[in-house]
Amino acid sequence: MKQRAIDGAVRLAAQVAGSGHPLVGLHGLTATRRYVLLGSRALERGGYEVVLYDARGHGDSAAPPDGDYSYEALSHDLGRVLDAFGFERALLVGASMGAHTALRFALERPERVAGLVLVTPAYDPHDAESQLPRWDALSRALRTGGIPAFVDAFDLSTLAPRWRDVVRSAITQRLALQASLDAVADALAAVPRSRPFDDFAELSRIALPTLVVASRDDADPGHRLAIAQRYVAALPDAKLLVEEPGRPPIAWRGSRLSRAIAALGERAWAS
Repeated sequence: MKQRAIDGAVRLAAQVAGSGHPLVGLHGLTATRRYVLLGSRALERGGYEVVLYDARGHGDSAAPPDGDYSYEALSHDLGRVLDAFGFERALLVGASMGAHTALRFALERPERVAGLVLVTPAYDPHDAESQLPRWDALSRALRTGGIPAFVDAFDLSTLAPRWRDVVRSAITQRLALQASLDAVADALAAVPRSRPFDDFAELSRIALPTLVVASRDDADPGHRLAIAQRYVAALPDAKLLVEEPGRPPIAWRGSRLSRAIAALGERAWAS
């Protein structure tokens, strides 16, 4: 695995491993590049050149000097990553914010996308405004009280009891990897105010092999299964994958997720 800095107006921290078909992974809000494949190396060993990078203001990447965390900027960063590694086209694997970024990029630059794996997408163009108070509360908590305050504001009581300790640990670990909690707090306030697309009908333009990896609401109510189903219905060539009842979400299981990505990749690169 090689580390690489992608210079520009906003420096991005990336890593690359393996050889073969290009694959770029994009993490979710408050996470880092480690939280796309969760340590699985199956894809880089199975014929993929895997690039993972920290989004602006996250992990080891720089914060934007102008405070721009819009999906326009995030999509532009994705294009910079593809250019830096010489990828004309790539399979895009995005989780939550990363999924929305990948969709924005696919709408803008479909010729550069071989296929899409959208892991727990959560953006609902018809309900985005109602979620802003919660995002603002999380931003304030992180800025004023650090990780413990963020965990309290996250409110684990919305999860089924069996998942609370797992989620508490995951939140704490991913935030501990951030170089700047203030930058992440800025992103928490800004990203939800941006719109990767304006209506689900726009997604009908994305005629690419797509896998939507959903999770059940008892483990992950912030990424509702019903919203993932809306994405599948709107995308012309999309399939849904969700864990069996009582099992941990596939998004939390790197090896299982990697197998699903590889299956979609076979279809994407054959088309």
